[in-house]
Amino acid sequence: MKRITGHSDSASAPASPRAEQRHAPDQARLALEFADDAGTTRLVRRRHFGPLRVQKPLYPEHPSVCHAIIVHPPGGIVGGDQLTIDAEVGAGAHALLTTPGAGKWYRANGAHSRQGVTLRAGAGASLEWLPQETIFFDAAEVNMEHSVELAADAAYLGAEILCFGRTASGERFGRGAVAQRTEIRRGGKLVWFEQGRQQAERMGGPLALDGRTVCGTLIAVGDGMDNALLAALREATGALALEGRSGATLMKQVLVARYLGDSSLAARQWLHTAWQVLRPAVAKREAAIPRIWNT
Repeated sequence: MKRITGHSDSASAPASPRAEQRHAPDQARLALEFADDAGTTRLVRRRHFGPLRVQKPLYPEHPSVCHAIIVHPPGGIVGGDQLTIDAEVGAGAHALLTTPGAGKWYRANGAHSRQGVTLRAGAGASLEWLPQETIFFDAAEVNMEHSVELAADAAYLGAEILCFGRTASGERFGRGAVAQRTEIRRGGKLVWFEQGRQQAERMGGPLALDGRTVCGTLIAVGDGMDNALLAALREATGALALEGRSGATLMKQVLVARYLGDSSLAARQWLHTAWQVLRPAVAKREAAIPRIWNT
């Protein structure tokens, strides 16, 4: 594997022109609904307001699994922007949501940005939330909220890779903060909750990122997970010999895996490997890497 000691969406990419001037904050909303139609998962409803879109439904692996690529045309989020994504997967359906490239959060310019994601999955449904990495530019001020509601027998796989600064371009995340809140319910019961705030000036501490600049998380919720699967996950990710470190924990119907390092490429390889191990057990489907991840 090629070793990269930093992360950047483009080695010479300048800050977004939108970040250089005051602008009216974007208020963007996207609502999607998927339903099973005799064994085919169809995107039966999509509504949008502002600069959030979804490309046409794709079926690269099987008609029962619908892939949807969420696009934010401006290419980056500036201080004050507000993004809301709502997706519902009906009973027996299976949807995978991803993005065409890295998300970019530019400096705050005196205003916080926010992203709110609400996901729901019905009886026997599978929902995968797998965006590509998120890059926080220096002085970004971001609030991210993520809420998942699952039926008692629904399955969920959710992932994120967060990159603080563009270290390959010599840019540190020296100012700013990122606040996150994640809650997952299954069968009406809270099965996972976490919240935290990464303050740039304190990220070097052992209770924060310990001086690292990239972190990854993969959360799996469903049936069919046991200690044998946990051992297989640890063995597969441990065999990668990546920079940084990773770990995984199983708590009944929830499995959480983490990566901490300095390379978005290494984090992506870790995530893809972990997802390939977990998906067959949780979503009952062999893992085929979406083509958009390799473009």
